[in-house]
Amino acid sequence: MSQLITAELVDLDLTAETKEEAARSLAERMFAEGRVTDLEGFLADVAAREAQMPTGLEGGIGIPHCRSASVTVPTLAFGRPSTPVDFGATDGPADLIFLIAAPDGADSDHLSILSGLARRLTDEDFTGALRAVADAEAAAALVRGDEAGKAEAAEPSSPATDAVPEPGTQQEPEHGPEHEAEPPSTPAEPGPGEPAGNAAAHASQAEDSGDLFRVVAVTSCPTGIAHTYMAAESLQRAGQDAGVEVVVETQGSAGFERLDPALIASADGVIFAHDVEVREKERFTGKPTVDVGVKAAINRPAELIEEVRGKAARGEASAASGKPVPMDGAGETGDGFGTRLRKWLMTGVSYMVPFVAAGGLLIALSFAIGGYEIADAKSVADHFVWTEAHSWAALLNQVGGLAFSFLVPVLAGYIAYGMADRPGLVPGFVGGAVAVEINAGFLGGLAAGLLAGAVVMAIQRVAIPAVLRGIMPVVVIPLISSALVGTLMFVLIGAPIASAQKAMTDWLGGLTGANAVLLGLLIGLMMCFDLGGPVNKVAYTFATGGIAAADPGNGSLTVMAAAMGAGMVPPLGMALATVVRSKLFSKTERENGKAAWVLGASFITEGAIPFAAADPLRVIPSSMAGGAVTGALTMTFGSTLRAPHGGVFVVPLIGSPLLYLVAIAAGTAVTTGLVVLLKGTRAGRGGTQAETSGPVGRGTKAAGVHADAVADADSRDDANGGPDGSAGAGDPGSEGDSGASGGVRVTA
Repeated sequence: MSQLITAELVDLDLTAETKEEAARSLAERMFAEGRVTDLEGFLADVAAREAQMPTGLEGGIGIPHCRSASVTVPTLAFGRPSTPVDFGATDGPADLIFLIAAPDGADSDHLSILSGLARRLTDEDFTGALRAVADAEAAAALVRGDEAGKAEAAEPSSPATDAVPEPGTQQEPEHGPEHEAEPPSTPAEPGPGEPAGNAAAHASQAEDSGDLFRVVAVTSCPTGIAHTYMAAESLQRAGQDAGVEVVVETQGSAGFERLDPALIASADGVIFAHDVEVREKERFTGKPTVDVGVKAAINRPAELIEEVRGKAARGEASAASGKPVPMDGAGETGDGFGTRLRKWLMTGVSYMVPFVAAGGLLIALSFAIGGYEIADAKSVADHFVWTEAHSWAALLNQVGGLAFSFLVPVLAGYIAYGMADRPGLVPGFVGGAVAVEINAGFLGGLAAGLLAGAVVMAIQRVAIPAVLRGIMPVVVIPLISSALVGTLMFVLIGAPIASAQKAMTDWLGGLTGANAVLLGLLIGLMMCFDLGGPVNKVAYTFATGGIAAADPGNGSLTVMAAAMGAGMVPPLGMALATVVRSKLFSKTERENGKAAWVLGASFITEGAIPFAAADPLRVIPSSMAGGAVTGALTMTFGSTLRAPHGGVFVVPLIGSPLLYLVAIAAGTAVTTGLVVLLKGTRAGRGGTQAETSGPVGRGTKAAGVHADAVADADSRDDANGGPDGSAGAGDPGSEGDSGASGGVRVTA
């Protein structure tokens, strides 16, 4: 197999002012060596990963990385820019840049090679040697761990010796002379290619000291290549310095090897450092827990260890391994209160959407079969005739109505779940049910979910005797939190929210003329702004909330029609553009365009994400313009829609269906025309890869779209994603996949 890095993949005089330029320059070296087959497709995947979370690390390091179908073999490219480049690290720009490329579906050997580099980057001797190395061949050898590279760098610095192994080789345990001087009581660290779970076996050999504090940790990041293993290495090093035994389970892309249950049982505390949901979190129930983002473990591991020791000393334990202290990660990138609030709300929405789709489509079908008067039919439990269409229509209507009745409780319950894990479910569902009872609607559900989560987190922060910890999650927390949330919703909070809900419903029903057109334009802009991200979800939830009412007015039905029509425009517009001017698009984008026809027709807005990830400054404004036109036209035409999903497949259920299709066609044409115009202008100035031969120009910078619109680009292998925005495959609340395949998950 090819070497992981060669001299041709090293640029010690990298010229770049931005992270996009740096990534492109290094990617072009990979492309020239035949390790990347589609430069633009690969850069789009890199940009999607970068948009999700900055890849800058403290100490002047940038590690842009991704898995991509455009990568043929695991590859590293190294650049040392003359002027440091900002990759979003808290301590400033990076002067060491590694572009890490892994093939889509890379096996555990490939991923362990990449994780080996990630661990070494925490070693100051290694990074110092990279800053001092004089030529490209020596730099490549140093990264590979060859003796030539070590000798070259020995004079200015002494690099770490835990070399990154080549693909197909077995990494030997660290038993070199450099490690013989370590105290025998220090827990051994797993090597770069060694499964993290094996650390349990090493740790069990540590000196059995009565006052030795033991910590188990779980690290994970969306890609599972770099941050996962760097966080593990940082925690282990900090544990050694503090005299604390730290054993880490790395839940990376290659899967994970579970910590020994006996090791977990004997641990004094737990650290979760993760940006995707920790799998099998219930194993750590009842332990003092610190729960933060993965970069917190890289940047301040010693603080986390001290924090978990403090919690253990105070007797603080998590009832169900939830998030007892919501601001543990305050100040970390992506961990601010606004980001947490957005994740909590999106968790509720993601679990609610399947109920919306199932209930709404069943009700819409019942109207198509039996007419709108079918809503007044007798219960099918009392009267059902197998041979009558009227009975079947009534059945569909009543089943759909029951599915709709869960919307607000599910929304509230899973908002609370996103905040406080499983203990939040009971008070969240109770609060949501109260919101339905007092006609507080979706606004009441939002308030109930946030209230329930806050109440549970407050209870979890109370220090309790050890004898009561076992009954906390099943008796005490559900009892106290449900009583508090129910009381507050009935007596204090519910009535004002119900009044606001009624006012909003009346306002929608009274919209006519210019006001209706402006609302349609706004809905269209929001649906197309982030292509499935939070802004899109706000507009979609607003629309579905209107039709979920027991007797939705005409205003609510027109808003739903505007939202779905506008959401279909971006992928349809991109698909048409790849046909009209195919030379403006790369081969990967042209392939994505074929899939975008079906995705757009099915109301899957994320079908446009691969295009937006590669060229956001042209694609997103074009999509928004087309969506705005469609939204305004559907409101002008008075088109109505009772189904919350379905695209062209529910056109028979739409009021004024022909005019509705005209509105979608007009928006698609606007999007296509603008994106062709903008890309054509750029091509006239500098050309694109699809239009030129030879080396690819630098006229196009790959950049990301909204973080939540591309989060799943790195989570596509994590089918067991959790409710924090990393929903699993098929979750209608999950975001689209910006990979080269163009596939997405069903969403609004």
